[in-house]
Amino acid sequence: YLCGALKLLIDYHEATGDSRVIPLMRNYFAYLDQHIDEWPQSSWWGIRAMEHAVAAYWLYDQTGDPAVLESIHKIHKNSFDWSGFFTNFPWDTEALNEHSIPRSWDAVGKTSHSVAVAWGVKFPGLWYRLSHNEKDRVASLKAIEVLDRHHGQAGGRFSGDEHLSGLSPTQGTELCAVVEYMYSLEKLLEVTGDVALADRLELLAFNSLPGTITPDCWAHQYDQQANQVLVSVAKRTWSTNGDASNVYGLMPNYPCCLGNMHHAWPRLVEHMWMATPDNGLAALVYGPCKVSTQAADGSRITIVEQTDYPFDGMIRFRFDLPKALSFPFYLRIPAWADNASIRGPEGTLHPDAGTIVKMAGQWKPGDVVELKLPMKIRAETRYNNAVSLLRGPVYFSLRIGKKYDALKSYDYKGAVDWAIRPTTPWNYALALDRESPERGVKVVRNPIGAFPFADKGEPVYDEKQNKYRTYDREPPVLLLVSGRRLPEWTMKNNSSGDPPLSPVQSKEPVEELTLVPYGCARLRITEFPRCPPLRR
Repeated sequence: YLCGALKLLIDYHEATGDSRVIPLMRNYFAYLDQHIDEWPQSSWWGIRAMEHAVAAYWLYDQTGDPAVLESIHKIHKNSFDWSGFFTNFPWDTEALNEHSIPRSWDAVGKTSHSVAVAWGVKFPGLWYRLSHNEKDRVASLKAIEVLDRHHGQAGGRFSGDEHLSGLSPTQGTELCAVVEYMYSLEKLLEVTGDVALADRLELLAFNSLPGTITPDCWAHQYDQQANQVLVSVAKRTWSTNGDASNVYGLMPNYPCCLGNMHHAWPRLVEHMWMATPDNGLAALVYGPCKVSTQAADGSRITIVEQTDYPFDGMIRFRFDLPKALSFPFYLRIPAWADNASIRGPEGTLHPDAGTIVKMAGQWKPGDVVELKLPMKIRAETRYNNAVSLLRGPVYFSLRIGKKYDALKSYDYKGAVDWAIRPTTPWNYALALDRESPERGVKVVRNPIGAFPFADKGEPVYDEKQNKYRTYDREPPVLLLVSGRRLPEWTMKNNSSGDPPLSPVQSKEPVEELTLVPYGCARLRITEFPRCPPLRR
């Protein structure tokens, strides 16, 4: 809680300049310096203590006080060894199969707790700023790799319902873990500037985050599933979570996510742009926005970013400058963006995917840079050789007919607990050419409505009328694909069963299926079995 309060103080100081903040924070770190030896590394203090480094580095940048950095040295000494944990990751698939991943709240169990792991992803990288030891930088990247390999889920997340729970798309991920994983990636991006970190951050922000919250933000889940065909109060194969964990509500299962969900979007916006050591500016996470800051000789500049990203790959930057200025301007090219192009005042560039492009030179008021990121349909192999489809940073899920049932209404505006039941079949295999998936996919673009991550027909709260209304707009992008029913693929433990091992065969007729962005799907199939493509 104190770490969260420190982050709040940083935001408050940057917004207001209140002179009381820095003395308060200096006194706090002085207090820590005198009491750090009092906590063991196996307690929550020790597990999460390196979260203090976020505030300490900020305070050092403001004051230059070396005592703050000395506190971080002491904190690290008394903290759990996250670098060693991720380098020699113990909770792998073998441990899952042997039922040896701890599902407890003791010292060992905390290391398989999904939110603690999401915090821990950034700690080796934060320590790297002081240690300058390459193994610490690599450990944070290793964390992402081993979590993907053993617990990875569509949407860029890893499973943890409440503890790490493997690769099956019916295993859940706690909303708090999504929010904290995003924040860890944001802080690591500051340290390393690694394109892959920004790519992963966008996957979480544009899929896992909106997918577990209703589009009006009045309800959220504790646990989301990649293959989520029923939202109800019922027993599921969670590791340790309760029966209400996947309903959309005010505070299902436990109230932590209610308090934590709200800072994910603002934190993302804070990290879309970053200053560079050469007095330049880097656009690292994309979306419609405006940044006002200092660059070049300290002049105040504004850059307006106009785009429908993540649903469209055309991004336009307009330079609102007080005068002609020389400063570097950096653009991230995602790893998926083959054949990207950048058109600016000096001509057109064709950068490689997975790079950061430096555009140096003099910028004039009104200059425009246009970045085009082609959004080719991609197929990703997942559990049991299932397949997930992506376009740009967005995963797509089967549109399933939905019936909303209000389990509980609260005496405050739009606060309702929802169960959601399917009204259409969900057990389909995609008839897909695995090597060239775009051949069998039709992309449909629609105007972006007031709720970009809403599906047509779902309820959204109308604050002016103080009631729910049915949303009547289509999502910004639809994919039309062919598929066949798999009657043998059925429910198990109140969730869809694991996808049958692909490739599969089906004698059912071919149907046209509609896929919607993952973030628009409260019910969904995202990891599909695959059957042979249609002959043309």
